[in-house]
Amino acid sequence: MPGGRSANKHLGKPARQLLFLEALRQTRAPSPAPQEHPTNQSRTMADISQGATMDCILQEISAVGHRLEGMDSMMTSQTEDTKSMPLDIAGFQSRVTTLEQRVTTVETQSAIASDRDQELLYLRSKVIDLEDRSHRDNVRFLGFPEEIEGADVQSFHKNNLPQLTGLTFDPPWSFKEHKDWIRMTADFSKETSERRKAFLALRPRLRQLEIKFGLFEPARM
Repeated sequence: MPGGRSANKHLGKPARQLLFLEALRQTRAPSPAPQEHPTNQSRTMADISQGATMDCILQEISAVGHRLEGMDSMMTSQTEDTKSMPLDIAGFQSRVTTLEQRVTTVETQSAIASDRDQELLYLRSKVIDLEDRSHRDNVRFLGFPEEIEGADVQSFHKNNLPQLTGLTFDPPWSFKEHKDWIRMTADFSKETSERRKAFLALRPRLRQLEIKFGLFEPARM
């Protein structure tokens, strides 16, 4: 400006130099950064905080999703197992039914076998009784040597046992022949003879006690 230039002309050289340096300093000095409005700054912080919160929420949702996928897989496996359970139960029921039928069959057969055992015992006792009755008129001779009667048993009896020729005699039913005692006993069946032998151990004791005893037909004391 003319006025400025004229004014500077009136200043001395040192003053002009000071003004030049001040102007240069102001020119090189960094301009202060524009200050943001407090409201805008708070909005920025809120946006940052909200973004971080959303990230956390998304991470949690992702983790929950993975867990749900695992649970879904487990539920699918359990569903398959549940579907196969009726088949397993049906198989068990079939086996139980088969076992029950077998047990019933065994019980029935056991009952039949028990009845048959009782029947066999009864029939055996009848057979023994019939055998004893058929031998009732027989006489058993004990004490003869083996094969002493030869081929003609009847002649041997007539020659050695006069009683068989029609002669009668009274007990005792034993006599001595050729230095051996010949005894005559009733001809019982094997089973009846064994039953009668069971009383042999009692006889000495009964004699000591002077108790009269005897064996009734066929083997009853």
